[in-house]
Amino acid sequence: MNRIAVRAAIHIAAVFAIYLSVAMLIPAAVDLYYDNDDWRSFAFTAMFMGGLALAVALATQGRTPPANTRFGFLLVNFLWITLAIAGAVPFMTSSLDLSVTDAFFESVSGVTTTGSTVINGLDSAPPGILIWRSLLSFMGGLGVIALGLFLLPFLNIGGVSYFKIESSDIEDRPFERFQTFTVSLIGIYTVLVVACTISYVAAGMDGFHAINHAMSTVATGGFSTHDTSFLRYADNPAILWTGIVFMFIGGLPFSIMILFAVRGRLDALRDPQIRVYAGYCVVFAVAVAIYLRVSMGMPFFTALTHSTFNLMSIITTAGFASDDYSLWGPFAIGCIFVATFLGGCSGSTTGGIKAYRFLILFELLSNGLRRLIYPNTVTPVRYGDRTVAPEMQSAVVLFIASFMVLWAITIVLLSATGLDFITAVTGSLTSLTNVGPGLGPVIGPMGNFSSLPDAAKWICSAAMLLGRLEILAVLVIFTPTFWGR
Repeated sequence: MNRIAVRAAIHIAAVFAIYLSVAMLIPAAVDLYYDNDDWRSFAFTAMFMGGLALAVALATQGRTPPANTRFGFLLVNFLWITLAIAGAVPFMTSSLDLSVTDAFFESVSGVTTTGSTVINGLDSAPPGILIWRSLLSFMGGLGVIALGLFLLPFLNIGGVSYFKIESSDIEDRPFERFQTFTVSLIGIYTVLVVACTISYVAAGMDGFHAINHAMSTVATGGFSTHDTSFLRYADNPAILWTGIVFMFIGGLPFSIMILFAVRGRLDALRDPQIRVYAGYCVVFAVAVAIYLRVSMGMPFFTALTHSTFNLMSIITTAGFASDDYSLWGPFAIGCIFVATFLGGCSGSTTGGIKAYRFLILFELLSNGLRRLIYPNTVTPVRYGDRTVAPEMQSAVVLFIASFMVLWAITIVLLSATGLDFITAVTGSLTSLTNVGPGLGPVIGPMGNFSSLPDAAKWICSAAMLLGRLEILAVLVIFTPTFWGR
């Protein structure tokens, strides 16, 4: 990796930061509308960040290096770090006066659409800060889709989309008219947020809270404007089912939505990962609902509503909570713990391992067991009616192996900071999968991460970024081979 490539990546990240500084004017306008003095901090931060970013952009102008895989990895990391750092500054300059550690944690949680928080008193927090948190989730969700849809499949680290599988349709890139589909992606994402906002308002949510929750719901980000998340709306099934529908949509591959909207391709719905994703959402939700009905005597519709909302929230890595599910009993807690690993589809706003990897892993396991009986059998690994390339098979195994190793390392590191075993285990898992809440009294659905030591918050921040960038995209830049010629 030469200096020209590093300089170009810094230049692009600086230009990106200029756009972020403009976005800071939105919460400034909101605070000004609500007559909150924090508008000055947002306005100052926007000018400072914009000026600094402009100076860096001008200083790093130069020849653009040829596009290649290594430059792609470097640029992806630079952009996400830039977004996290820029997003943290308003938290430090606002009336909340968060420390560097807390501000960076909150920003990383937002841009990675994790939803963990260190802020107490959200119900009385400045409106500009609440909007900024939601905007970070909104931008992070859009970035996650772009990452999974356009970049990861073509950096050969395990990302998959309908287009990569459907190689007979488009050979080298996901779209023949990249700009058209990029505009379609932004349009569909924005329309979903608007539709979710209107649905929340129609269901009885206040307009300001509806806007915030809609941005976080579609992005499966989990940031709420209330300390108790959706527990505030626990007696309003219409609001909870609205959240369920849009969280589920957020877990679908946006590639399918784009194909349907732009090309009218209904056949894209045959993507096998959609069936797997929908299948485990239904199975977990219904199983826990039946358990709540039998063990706690909860009315079935109430049990189904809360079970579906909370399981959908965990599976899609949104991280909202409509009840303290840590009190639901061992079976429910076991299901929730397993659901934390799952995630939605590739090319969605969700984190986790994702449905397509489970499909490919099952095929690999099935073929491996078959070869124990018939050693000379050659059976291709299939994804639907398509054969999975050996590179994709290796990428899936490598991702899952890396995930497990990093989970173990993060557990040990968090335990070293003094956290109890449950908090360390679920805190590391929820950070790597970008789910949000963990289990236990500290970081459970009714708690937050504010009481964690600073060292633990930095560890969780790093884990959130690793999980959001599919682990391998970050690890690769720390290898000597990456920086070699």
